[in-house]
Amino acid sequence: MPIVGQSAETTDWVSRFADEVIEESERRAPGKPVVVASGLSPSGPIHLGNLREVMTPHLVADEIRRRGHQVRHLISWDDYDRYRKVPAGVPGVDESWAEHIGKPLTSVPAPQGSAHPNWAEHFKAAMVDALAELGVEFDGISQTAQYTSGVYREQILHAMAHRADIDAILDQYRTKKAPAKKQQQKAVDEAELEAAEGSGAAAEDDGSSGSAGYFPYKPYCGNCEKDLTTVTSYDDATTELSYTCNACGFSETVRLNEFNRGKLVWKVDWPMRWAYEGVVFEPSGVDHSSPGSSFQVGGQIVGIFGGKQPIGPMYAFVGISGMAKMSSSKGGVPTPGDALKIMEPQLLRWLYARRRPNQSFKIAFDQEIQRLYDEWDKLDAKVADGSALPGDVAAHARAVGTAAGELPRTARVLPYRTLASVADITAGHEDQALRILSELDPDNPLSALDEARPRYDKAEAWINTQVPADQRTIVRDEPDAELLKSLDEASQQSLRLLLDGLASHWSLDGLTHLVYGVPKVQAGFSADATPKELPAEIKTAQRTFFALLYQLLVSRDTGPRLPTLLLAVGQERVRALLGE
Repeated sequence: MPIVGQSAETTDWVSRFADEVIEESERRAPGKPVVVASGLSPSGPIHLGNLREVMTPHLVADEIRRRGHQVRHLISWDDYDRYRKVPAGVPGVDESWAEHIGKPLTSVPAPQGSAHPNWAEHFKAAMVDALAELGVEFDGISQTAQYTSGVYREQILHAMAHRADIDAILDQYRTKKAPAKKQQQKAVDEAELEAAEGSGAAAEDDGSSGSAGYFPYKPYCGNCEKDLTTVTSYDDATTELSYTCNACGFSETVRLNEFNRGKLVWKVDWPMRWAYEGVVFEPSGVDHSSPGSSFQVGGQIVGIFGGKQPIGPMYAFVGISGMAKMSSSKGGVPTPGDALKIMEPQLLRWLYARRRPNQSFKIAFDQEIQRLYDEWDKLDAKVADGSALPGDVAAHARAVGTAAGELPRTARVLPYRTLASVADITAGHEDQALRILSELDPDNPLSALDEARPRYDKAEAWINTQVPADQRTIVRDEPDAELLKSLDEASQQSLRLLLDGLASHWSLDGLTHLVYGVPKVQAGFSADATPKELPAEIKTAQRTFFALLYQLLVSRDTGPRLPTLLLAVGQERVRALLGE
């Protein structure tokens, strides 16, 4: 069943693309499975920006499956791309890896300590694991396997036979006399190279263009394995190809109809694959959608291979709270695996599902993750009680499961910020964590920590890996006698009111009512008075009261939410630290 009906006014962006893709697929290949595609280059850590290259077609493919159609989501692992440079910040990698620049990614050694046979497999494995946790179903295609086994041999020979036609198309976009246009094209090329690292096939030059003419094919050197080669001659009749290596000086003559150690250049390779696989839908980043970029040029070159350009929405960049646009060449950029350590797959899927592809958004690794989780839990509740808007219902359904079924979820949903506070305060002591969490709701106590997993584990990982040490919560061992002695009568009264109410309010809701109510009672109002019934000064009094409690409990002006903190510290210790 589709999440939203095809003709409904409430169709979301996924449904609209599914409509288009199904219709276009029936025009191009009636009765055959719908083909959508993604491209990922394991040239380094595959980051969260690259995940949009996968999630956009995944969500569309999943909607098509829900409607009962057969669909293939291809992920081309561009592991036969050249190794361009040594990415920064990769453990087990040093400057010695620079000697491999120019080789296929599958010919570059994996980082030291890796269990994988080569560079490409090392970075591919982490992404495969993350996609499995996210429920992404796909058919993976290794471009190394495709090229080295001769799968594309006919396509390569066809491209070589039509090299003049390809050259003429590319020439429309090559730099001309005008300096402004030259700078514009240079910017496009640089943007593609930057974005290509880890996010799809790596951008390359247009081909080998020497004294022998233009060739859309690059051999990898038979001696040093690098692609720093120039084709010096080619015979269409015999397919004899000669090349020289500019890196080591090696040269040889081969028969291209038997030779499997090279590849088409990127701007020819991509449209060739569209035609070969019959791709109907493949998104591309804003870098690939610029004038003269790969997607635009590919739309013309694909006709040489007898194919059509896929429906290709442009997708915007994904950022990280507090960080600039991601590039895997700069190191330290979060990957899907990093995100899944601190958030459940449902939340990560939702972030990609709720925004149209051309809308940029940020993924939170800082305190913002707590607000995102609050927003998600509110949506979850609205969907459950039937009050959510249709578009939000659709995004929620795409987040919690796929056509194959719902993803595993936490049995007992507790606020992420509460779990994070408990994990922070208890510092890995699970028995203490269970004690606190079981006191949150005395009428329905948590009986085992596993009920709160995996959300609890995600919140604990966030505390341990993303919260700076100076922001961690350390409860005082002894009362602050000096501060307690210095308190005026009003402050002492506020503490007495709190202590008198502890026993009867010892639950999350009860303590919330108590700590907010003390300043109200002191000012002569009811503890149940609403903000509209209170003067603005009450908010100031509450902040002052909260700061006093934080100072007495954790020696800081701020900290975890006070009700959670009080539960975590325990009633006996709270009474001691507050001077009872």
